[in-house]
Amino acid sequence: MKKLIAAAVTGLLTTGAASAQETLEMTSAFGKNLPILGTAAIDFVENINGISSEVEFEHFDPGKLVPALEALDAVSSGSVDAAYATSGYWQGKINSASLFAAVPFGPEAGEFLGWVLYDDGAKYWQQMYDDNGYNVKALPCGVIAPETSGWFKKEINSVADLEGLNMRFFGLGAKAMQKLGVSTSLLSASDIFPALERGAIDATEFSMPRIDARLGFHKIAKFNYFPGWHQPSTLFELLVNKDVWDDLDEKAQKQIEVACLATITTNLAEGEATNYAAMVENVDKNGVTIKEWPPEMLEAFEGAWNEVVAELSAGDPFFQEVWADLQEYREGYAVWNSIYLPRK
Repeated sequence: MKKLIAAAVTGLLTTGAASAQETLEMTSAFGKNLPILGTAAIDFVENINGISSEVEFEHFDPGKLVPALEALDAVSSGSVDAAYATSGYWQGKINSASLFAAVPFGPEAGEFLGWVLYDDGAKYWQQMYDDNGYNVKALPCGVIAPETSGWFKKEINSVADLEGLNMRFFGLGAKAMQKLGVSTSLLSASDIFPALERGAIDATEFSMPRIDARLGFHKIAKFNYFPGWHQPSTLFELLVNKDVWDDLDEKAQKQIEVACLATITTNLAEGEATNYAAMVENVDKNGVTIKEWPPEMLEAFEGAWNEVVAELSAGDPFFQEVWADLQEYREGYAVWNSIYLPRK
């Protein structure tokens, strides 16, 4: 399928006289051996290099050029040409960053892409970086479906069981967990298992079952909770240094945009097609107990999240503006979403 997508656009995007090809070094926030997350960056590089005679990307795993959580600063400064990442990794720098990555109790993949590609999402995404002084061009370049809610070493039966836990947590969901007494930290993929193993953290969330399986969380934390209320879907971005982007001709820019759209398609489809097998293996072979949060726990998570939204909106006008725009879009989307499929 990936080859077909690349081949389908080759004739449209590589016609005309050949020009000097520019090579861009791209760091990824996810290792290439990590399924779906890491392979998405590889897919993007294959897509763009397969269709472009103007620009070529060279892929580097996290840590080869810069650590994963330093990619934004590196691209902005020009020490790295580009990065494949998720804006949620910059939550500690920008309050609104995770609104373009994953929104607790927010939109699933199709709805999220609609806001970004056909409403105001992409405009605000770029404005966020511009207003905060980052010299980057941001392009949506991947999306995955819901994640698990987390891996715990012990069963969680109440909010009281969460109090005092140390947990790896992503984005805005971390702020909600803090409201419930959880101490959170953001760790990159390679740092999570060692932290679990030595007891530095008691629990973790990271991604979907197939991805988490590669990281081995099931060897230590045997309780895997659903649904992933904190990440109903997760968007990924390609960041390109703005000076580098502006130096590319329009054809090369369009080719990069098309390659990202192709990556979004395969990224989402791979996750949807392959996660169930990992869930079955977790239960049958790895001794994992899959748990669903009862309604009272989901109410507690949502209540904490609503407090976070109120606080961030009150203290950050841009967050408030983006949040209001997203909610207006979701109200409209609900007209369609509420009727086009039967409800259980």
